[in-house]
Amino acid sequence: MKTDIILCGVGGQGILSIATIIGQAAMDADLYIKQAEVHGMSQRGGDVQSNLRISSTPIASDLIPRGKADVIISMEPMEALRYIPYLAPEGWVITSTAPFVNIPNYPDADKLKQALQALPNIVAIDIEQIAKDNGIPRSANMVLLGAAQQALRIDADKLRQAISTVFARKGEDIVNANLKAFDLGGQAATR
Repeated sequence: MKTDIILCGVGGQGILSIATIIGQAAMDADLYIKQAEVHGMSQRGGDVQSNLRISSTPIASDLIPRGKADVIISMEPMEALRYIPYLAPEGWVITSTAPFVNIPNYPDADKLKQALQALPNIVAIDIEQIAKDNGIPRSANMVLLGAAQQALRIDADKLRQAISTVFARKGEDIVNANLKAFDLGGQAATR
């Protein structure tokens, strides 16, 4: 088993929380894991990206070569497209459709949508709206993680347990909100 994942988005969207949860779930499943992060100007809405490599055998490098990522998980549609050169031909893109317009020359939303729809393996959902509609607006990143669960090839129960572990110090209400968001994302991805 081997899964190479690129996580991307904009600072403050929760990409690193997703990476932590996937990493915890992988370790709980006795898998090897390597991670490399790039934080850009994340505190000012800059891009954030993480390479996450998971395998049943030892991993030599923490960086994913171009054309080899099995999954791109993106909190933001433009950021998803930025990393397409790293995607393997049969790889999956799981992305939010809600743009985070943080630059003056942000691409046209319709052009972004067309570019995403042209990809062979895509799950594109409005994670922000799903989270808001369900009263858990701060858990949009967990909606995205739920949508990505099948592409990750990690048991959903391991991911759910990792969510509980990672958010435990914030209290039961936060844990439950994030578990609910995870389940909603899984449901949205199968529609």
